[in-house]
Amino acid sequence: MTIDKDTVEKVAHLARLELSETEKENMIEDMSKILDFMAKLNELDTTGVEPLVYMTDGANVLREDVVKQQITHEEALKNAPKHDEDYFLVAKVIEK
Repeated sequence: MTIDKDTVEKVAHLARLELSETEKENMIEDMSKILDFMAKLNELDTTGVEPLVYMTDGANVLREDVVKQQITHEEALKNAPKHDEDYFLVAKVIEK
């Protein structure tokens, strides 16, 4: 597939990019190389090949969630710059 200047300008517009004439010429080359490579990949026989979801078979190793230090409700409020008897007081950021 060939890429022309109009295609590059359309893609640049959709991506909200401003390209100089030199950059457009470079993009024509680069996009053509990408599409040529994809066409070459489409020539491969992939029957019987399972889709690749993850790069490795490894699974996440998670540690047990263990509480190491606890503070009381009163201790937490004591360190807050503004609070009432139960809650932290913060500036209003959402208007109705």
